[in-house]
Amino acid sequence: MCTILCVSVWGQDSISDMQRDSVLAAKDSIILQYEQQMKEMQLRELIMQEQIDLSDKGAQEDSLRQVALKASIDSLRKVTNGAPLVVDGDTLLYIYARKGGLLPEARVEDAADKIVDAGKSMSMFLDSVYIYESDTQSDIMIGNEVLLSVTDMDALWNDTDRQTLVIKYKQLLDTKIQELYDEYGLKQRLKGLALALFIICVQVLLIWGTIKLFRRWKSRLTRRLLKRLKPWQMKDYTMLDMHRMGIITIVVLNLLRIFIILLQLIISIPLLFTMFPETKELIYTVIGYVWNPIKHIFGAVVAYIPNLFQIIIIVLCFRYVIKLIRYFATEIENERLKISGFYADWAMPTFTVLRILLYSFMLVMIWPLLPSSESEVFQGVSVFIGLVISLGSTSVVGNIMAGLVMTYMRPFRVGDYVRFGDTTGEVVERTILVTRIRTLKNELVTIPNSNLMGSQISNYTFSAGKYGIIVHTKITIGYDEPWDKIESLLIQAAEKTEGIKHHPKPFVNVSALDDFYVEYEINAYTDRHKTLPRVYSTLHSNILDSMHGAGVEIMSPSIFATRPNLPTQIPQEEKKS
Repeated sequence: MCTILCVSVWGQDSISDMQRDSVLAAKDSIILQYEQQMKEMQLRELIMQEQIDLSDKGAQEDSLRQVALKASIDSLRKVTNGAPLVVDGDTLLYIYARKGGLLPEARVEDAADKIVDAGKSMSMFLDSVYIYESDTQSDIMIGNEVLLSVTDMDALWNDTDRQTLVIKYKQLLDTKIQELYDEYGLKQRLKGLALALFIICVQVLLIWGTIKLFRRWKSRLTRRLLKRLKPWQMKDYTMLDMHRMGIITIVVLNLLRIFIILLQLIISIPLLFTMFPETKELIYTVIGYVWNPIKHIFGAVVAYIPNLFQIIIIVLCFRYVIKLIRYFATEIENERLKISGFYADWAMPTFTVLRILLYSFMLVMIWPLLPSSESEVFQGVSVFIGLVISLGSTSVVGNIMAGLVMTYMRPFRVGDYVRFGDTTGEVVERTILVTRIRTLKNELVTIPNSNLMGSQISNYTFSAGKYGIIVHTKITIGYDEPWDKIESLLIQAAEKTEGIKHHPKPFVNVSALDDFYVEYEINAYTDRHKTLPRVYSTLHSNILDSMHGAGVEIMSPSIFATRPNLPTQIPQEEKKS
């Protein structure tokens, strides 16, 4: 019993120890778990703290980077020109930053095209403009179309935040699209079309009315004007008779009708084009093409008025100086004013030279006052013209100089009977370039003065008036005739000739003693320089009569060679006498 109790007591103690050990073990396990959890919590705390530290450091770095970027943009904003967003001639905003790979210029060009397309839409109702936000950008949209995207970089360049900037841009674009729609929309086009049709109808009616009015009143106005007008006469010549004046009146009325129609078209066509926005700028441009030259010309004319007055004064002064010189030249030419050593025939050529010199000096004074005389084009054209004239007028200048020299040499005057080479005749005209001679056959020969200058000229008029011209001719007589007989016959023939002077007396020269004959030359004085051919003809006739009447045979070498078979060469009438 005791044993049993002891065993049971020992057993109970063993069980309690085991329970205690299990409890202790469980307790230790729980403590270990708590400790492990505490370590894990501490580890997590450390990791979280580290992450917090890293995020704070990144935030600080981002903040510092943002500050540096803003400072850089602030410094660049002063020297950087943004890309303007220009729509229909109106600058709405400026873009400075890229968006991805797009440059600012590409961004504004794309946005401008989309805004114009939206504003010029032909739909009856305009879509509203709204903003679509995302994490990286804000889009300004109309319908499903993105008009413009605004990024944080755009906000930095404009020194504001993205939300404020996109609202501002949205208001600008919305206002501009509405303006474009009001100007280019379907309503405006319909209104412009109606007004254009109205203007065309009115213009057609005006043209029809103008033509009808002129057709109705043209004959009446012409008759009334011709009743009041008189023929325009100048002395005995009628420049405009009534028929011509009637034609001129009709032409003037037709021109007036055309002018009125053109004036109507000038007013109506611009109004017609201004009805449509697309052609409004075109008509302004065309009007500018016409008006700007007119305005420029009018302004140039007004600005040129002082120089014009100077030119007028210079021209008037030189004109009256030339008139004064012409007066003295005319007086000298008419021999009312005589200057010792200055011939009357020098007067007009000298006046011509002085007039050319004065006009040249006047041109030198006027030249700097001409419009655009200082421009390179004007100077280049002047040099070119001078070069062409100098190269192409060499012979002309030579003739002019020869004419001037001969004027003061006085080899002949107008009316003189001269011989130049094979040309013999009367000088009928002398100019600064040529001299004209009328021959005995009434042929008018024009000779350049340079040719006359370099050749021998015989002036029969001068010789006949001062010395007398010696007419001379030669005959051949055989050795069987006495020389004094032949001389007497020749002098007798010369004295019978009309136009031969008796003082000085005619004389005979024996000019040659040939192998078979003697050559005699008769010389006689005459003052008939204009009828020399007639004097020679009469002299030759008288020589024939004298020789044949005296039985003298006028021989030649060929006649002498055939003498045995040839009868005497004297007319039968002369032999009988």
